[in-house]
Amino acid sequence: MALQLTVQALAAIFSRAQSRTAAPLAPGNGHQKPASTGRRRLAAASAALLASQLLPPASPASAGAFDLRITVPEQSREEAEAVVKVHARNLVRVKQLIDARSWRELQTALRASASNLKQDLYAIIQASPASQRPELRRLYSDLFNSVTSIDYAARDKDELQVQEYYSNMITSLDEIFSKIM
Repeated sequence: MALQLTVQALAAIFSRAQSRTAAPLAPGNGHQKPASTGRRRLAAASAALLASQLLPPASPASAGAFDLRITVPEQSREEAEAVVKVHARNLVRVKQLIDARSWRELQTALRASASNLKQDLYAIIQASPASQRPELRRLYSDLFNSVTSIDYAARDKDELQVQEYYSNMITSLDEIFSKIM
């Protein structure tokens, strides 16, 4: 039905466009606009309308607009709790890279494990009682501020700063786990 209405509307527009042979004079230069410009616009508009009616709607996964996973957790609390310790353990293991002074590898490992942990902790916080959320959010913020600081210190190859922020990160992890487990 929508396709039929679209075709009828395009036919009416096209018949009106054909009844005009040329557009009025363009201001300032005394030349007439060619009639084909209007036809090209009409053809483009009709092709777009027709395609929108015939093509299936794009799936959200292929849209490529915004990744809103941080707003709506994809995991339940139980799923997140099942893997959060593994991701936290992976984050703690970057200590070996700190000791080896492998700054590039440290940054890569830190980003990979922090990303997963961030998603898990967010799901757990969202599923927590409202009275606990402000404290958990503060601890979450402290934890990932420390992770970001480690990343920056590793970029600058500042071993003392990396060690300091690593100990802050461990403290934040301990506090979070004491509240959620």
